Amino acid sequence: MATETPLFELHEPADSSYLPDGAENGAKTPDNLSLLDILVILADHWRVIFWITVSFALLSVAVSLLLPKRYTATVTLLPPQESSSLSAMLDSQLSGMGGSSGMGGLAGMAALAGNSLGLKNSNDRYVGMLKSRSVEDVVIRQFGLMQEYRKHYLSDARKTFEHRTEVDGNAKDGLIHIAVEDPNPQRAAEIANGYVNAFRKLSEHLAITEASQRRLFFEQQLVQAKDNLANSEEALKQTEQKTGLIQLDSQARALIETVASLRAQIAAHEMMIQGMETYATGQNARLVQAEQELSSLRAQLAKLGGSQATDDGLIVPKGLVPEAGLEYVRKLRDVKYYETIFEILARQYELARLDEAKEGAIIQVVDPALPPDKRSFPKRIYIVLGSTFGGFIIGIVGAFLVAGYARMKSDPESALKLDHIRRVLPRLRRGNAHV
Repeated sequence: MATETPLFELHEPADSSYLPDGAENGAKTPDNLSLLDILVILADHWRVIFWITVSFALLSVAVSLLLPKRYTATVTLLPPQESSSLSAMLDSQLSGMGGSSGMGGLAGMAALAGNSLGLKNSNDRYVGMLKSRSVEDVVIRQFGLMQEYRKHYLSDARKTFEHRTEVDGNAKDGLIHIAVEDPNPQRAAEIANGYVNAFRKLSEHLAITEASQRRLFFEQQLVQAKDNLANSEEALKQTEQKTGLIQLDSQARALIETVASLRAQIAAHEMMIQGMETYATGQNARLVQAEQELSSLRAQLAKLGGSQATDDGLIVPKGLVPEAGLEYVRKLRDVKYYETIFEILARQYELARLDEAKEGAIIQVVDPALPPDKRSFPKRIYIVLGSTFGGFIIGIVGAFLVAGYARMKSDPESALKLDHIRRVLPRLRRGNAHV
């Protein structure tokens, strides 16, 4: 009966001179290699290091030559600068109204529409709008980028477009830079300039700047005030036709005009505060001042016996106005009220419109995109240098692996283990094949 060969059979070497250095105390491991041993290994296997490094260098050259070229076109934009002259303009325009018609508080409101409202960085706002889905989709459809990127869904094409586009608004020069990458240099410039045009079309329907926000707000309020004034005038006309024109004495007319002016100022303050709250914090000093002025105006109106919310309060003593003319007084009061509101809103709308026109275009192009004359990708020199250095590192690792394998072969115990592994591996392969 044949005896089974043991898995590991240790043999004492007849002569220790055949073992590597230090084998008497056990073969050296990488943990106890000295610097001199490392240099010896590198010197003995310099060919391995050299050929691996050269192979990686040649491969990187071939890959860098085969990679498709891409070009980057850049357009530089100047975002609109916030206006700081509105407060002075409002002050000069409205201060004259305050002396004769009891609207001195309106001049103090002028500062509310200034620029010191704690607004966020305008560049961040414009960068966010440039990166918006609405702008990107327009560019993708205009230049047929879904077909170029070979995408079946718009969302996938948008991701690829965002990967090839960079919008930077944090530069020290305060400008916005848009860089678009494309295999065709002419097309890259066209997409970059088209990006700006798409944003301009979007901004036409949005109130972006502080002046445009004020202009849009006062424009809406002015239309409503104009309709209210026309309705009140028509109602007064019908009252006159029904009751006949009543000549009011000076005291009654003065009281009517004073209360109408106060109510108009209150309404103007409320609308101004409502507009400022869209882009000012609640702790803003000037906003708090306007709220205090509003409270003061309401107190004055209450002293005169008027009511802001309703028209039921009688603002003129009954003895001064005949009972038959009471309806006429109320209609005349409404006309005076809406006339004052319309005048205030018209002035503020014109100031906001002038500020918006003074700011110029929403976005100004400092440097339009031109077809680049140099490619931005691939950067062949960096690819070759990086791959060559990586090949050199892999070559060193390979040299240590070869040296380690040679050491294991020279050690009898390690040689037996390697021989066992070589015998077992074919059996494993055959076993897996049968399974």
